[in-house]
Parts: sequence; structure tokens; C-alpha cells
Amino acid sequence: MATHKHSQEEFGLEHQGPIRLLIVDDHPVVRTGLRSMFESYAEVEVLNALASGEEALEFLRLNTTDVVLLDLRMPGLSGLDVLRSLKSQQSKVRVLILTSFELDEDIYQAVSAGADGYLLKNTPDEEIIKAVRIVLTGKRHIPDRVAAKLAERMMRTQLTARELEVLELMVKGLTNRQLARVLEVSVHTIRNHVDSILRKLDVSDRTEASTTAIQQGLIRLPD
Repeated sequence: MATHKHSQEEFGLEHQGPIRLLIVDDHPVVRTGLRSMFESYAEVEVLNALASGEEALEFLRLNTTDVVLLDLRMPGLSGLDVLRSLKSQQSKVRVLILTSFELDEDIYQAVSAGADGYLLKNTPDEEIIKAVRIVLTGKRHIPDRVAAKLAERMMRTQLTARELEVLELMVKGLTNRQLARVLEVSVHTIRNHVDSILRKLDVSDRTEASTTAIQQGLIRLPD
């Protein structure tokens, strides 16, 4: 672990006082590593490193926090759940997603829910620090690679809730007739849904649609 304490000037901040940071990740090794990294920056005060979304919301209710470094997928309340809850409360805390996942849909859902930044866990320490500084000023930090995936996702028309339901069953291998029976609609209606899904995903058949849905995070396979 680095022992040098970085100065305010090095950090490039006008923020008065230390940056009050909360780390939320269900992996102990990640929490420990992030805490150690931030301890080399005197300008950052790690208020806590928590393992769940439930703990995070309770902590944020009781403690003034500037930035939350938030994992996206956790048991119980996910990072997305936490983010949506904070935004519904009109919380002023800045939320920086730090995740292993860069699926189009994960990025899109996080940004749509109000994330101030989106980083991958293989991001160098210096960029994580830079991102904390940027979101603290009220700006968003989305790296080029992530931004490109977001732009590609935003160009596609949103699937309806029913289409997502059909798509999930398609991924499981159900035929049109089986889909119609499960969803209690006509085969003609199912064909219309499937045609719409193929068009919106810009794919040619059901197999490609299933592959694309998994690759982009529209449908999540059981762990």
C-alpha cells in the first residue's frame, strides 16, 4: 500500500474539507483494496465500507456523504436498487458505479437511473480517483469505452415489458406455440412480438436474438 499522502493540490480539488466517501461492495477483498487505496489520499475520508445495499441506505440516511462508490450486483438490494432509492429521495450524494459488468443494458439502466459515473473494476487507481473528483463537481464521468456501449444501446428502441417477457422465454427455448400457451395469447400475437423483438435488436432470427439478449444484459442467466 502506498504511504505517500497526496496533497489537495495534487488531487486538483476545490472541495472544502475531506471528501466523505462510502464504499459499497459485497466482496470483502474489493472493500479492503479500495479502502487501502483511498487511505493514501488525505483529501478522502472513507466513512465506511459496507457489504450490502440495505446497509448502504441505512448508513446514508444517518450520515452526510459526498460520494458513494457502488457495486452494481449484490445479493438483496442491488446497486441499481440503491441508486433508484437515492434518486427518488432527491439525495444530493454523488453515485459512482464500480462494477465488473460492462453489458450495454447494465450501463444504460445505471445511467438512466441517475448514476454520476460508471467504472469497471479493472480501472487504474488514478482514474478511480479522478472519477471521484469529477463527480464531486457535479459532472458525469463515463470512460470512452463505456460511453460507446451506452450510445449504441440508446440508439435501439426500448423493448416493452411484454417483449422482454417473450424474449426471456425465447432464450429458454420455447417455441411460438409454447409461448402462446404460457402467456395465454394467440400464436399470431406471439409472432408479432417476436417480429418486433428481432427488429428492435436488429437481428435476423430467434437464435441471434437470444445470443444478443444475453450479451447485452437484457436477459440475465441464473448464476
